[in-house]
Amino acid sequence: MSTESAVREALGKIHDPHCELDLISAGAVRGVGVDGSAVAVDIQLGYPAKGWHAALEGQVRAALEALPGVARAVVTVTSRLHAHRVQKDLTPLPEVRNIIAVASGKGGVGKSTTAVNLALALQAEGATVGVLDADIYGPSIPKMLGLSGRPDSPDGKTIEPKRNHGLQAMSIGLLVGEDTPMIWRGPMVTQALQQLLNDTRWQGLDYLVIDLPPGTGDIQLTLAQRVPVSGAVIVTTPQDIATLDARKALQMFAKVEVPVLGIVENMAVHVCSNCGHSEHVFGAGGGERMAAQYDVPLLGSLPLDIRIREQADSGLPTVAADPESTLSLAYRDIARRTAARLSLQARNKAIAFPNIVMQNT
Repeated sequence: MSTESAVREALGKIHDPHCELDLISAGAVRGVGVDGSAVAVDIQLGYPAKGWHAALEGQVRAALEALPGVARAVVTVTSRLHAHRVQKDLTPLPEVRNIIAVASGKGGVGKSTTAVNLALALQAEGATVGVLDADIYGPSIPKMLGLSGRPDSPDGKTIEPKRNHGLQAMSIGLLVGEDTPMIWRGPMVTQALQQLLNDTRWQGLDYLVIDLPPGTGDIQLTLAQRVPVSGAVIVTTPQDIATLDARKALQMFAKVEVPVLGIVENMAVHVCSNCGHSEHVFGAGGGERMAAQYDVPLLGSLPLDIRIREQADSGLPTVAADPESTLSLAYRDIARRTAARLSLQARNKAIAFPNIVMQNT
């Protein structure tokens, strides 16, 4: 066996835990070079994984330098993000490569908190990220991101996204008073969502995370039929009542051909801050059972932790407040798994390749 063949065989045994494939099967090996006893390997991941690059580089180098005849291995690990396929007959938004919808079947499962921390975690992993608050009746993103004041409109037609913690964000909560109820019927709500999405001047986003309201009503249907979504994430608690409703959200996306990237199980376990006792307040294993039933990944489980609530209420969510904490690292692992699952979807060639026009001059 040649040295290059041996190198590729070794790379085929290295498992990517985020997309559940080996490096060769995932298409992450961009090049292999052999010069005597020296080997150079170029690894390019299709998703943001800044927090994993160094560990993967070390793992690959160790595997290669253990091969007979290899004295030194030079390993380069990078990420390159692409636009991925959306629902048929829809065209991706300008300046937005991918839209990820975060949904739940019912309220009170921590969906908005998860959406905000997922966005911050994707950014921490190296992506440019925006957040759209699609909950017209109960917008919470402005408070969670510490945003206030009306957004600017340079031309009277479009609006600049608000920015904080490195994220671009838009919400109906930035355009009306905090205590103003949105007493609108369905058509007005769906029109408002489309205007917030299309009239915001997003800039160079790799991912736009849309925080959906709970349920499967007008907003969800509009998003599924008119918004170019690349994938969806379902948030639930382990409780049977929550997973019962979360199943409806999952089935809705399946019917409109939006890939469900996975399930996030929130409030999975509570650890007492005084005595350290662990207790499954909302039951155990609900998210895992649901993932197995529908053959979708369980992206991760998050604890019921008072810090997550306190930090979100203060406008400084967990991933921004304490980037190296165990909680933040859990969100970042979920973000890598989410983006990795999306990276396995077909690319959107409408964005990947510009139109070429031939003209006589």
